[in-house]
Amino acid sequence: MKQVVVHPERCVGCMQCMLACATAHSRSGSLFAAVHESPRPGPRIHVGAGRFNEGFPNRCRHCDPAPCLQVCPTGAITRDPDQDLVLVDQSRCIGCATCAIVCPFDAVTFHATAASGNGHPVATKCDGCLHLVRQGLEPACVEVCKVDALTY
Repeated sequence: MKQVVVHPERCVGCMQCMLACATAHSRSGSLFAAVHESPRPGPRIHVGAGRFNEGFPNRCRHCDPAPCLQVCPTGAITRDPDQDLVLVDQSRCIGCATCAIVCPFDAVTFHATAASGNGHPVATKCDGCLHLVRQGLEPACVEVCKVDALTY
């Protein structure tokens, strides 16, 4: 299985991966239209400070076994059998944050999304841009990373 690999030593902290991720997961798929969507799409990758204050792109590692999948009380978190990605069905998420508590990489955040249906924040994490990968494309974060801090 192909997967996104993080090379933190190459990251310059530009945060373009975050912007591309939010845009790829917007209803419109366009940066200019996405800023006007309600709720505004949020990124599933986060660039934070690393150990030596360098940029560090943090994203879900799709663990096996995945602690978040094991503790989800509603079964909203599943594994895609074809791509081996851990996915969140946001329409089933109740926002209990149990998944975020057990995530060893702090990769689960909470955003209000159109999929939640009620406007409440629900679990949001990297889905490997499954909708793009199924079309034979690279994940959005990898495509925009000009320094190859993210490779596929």
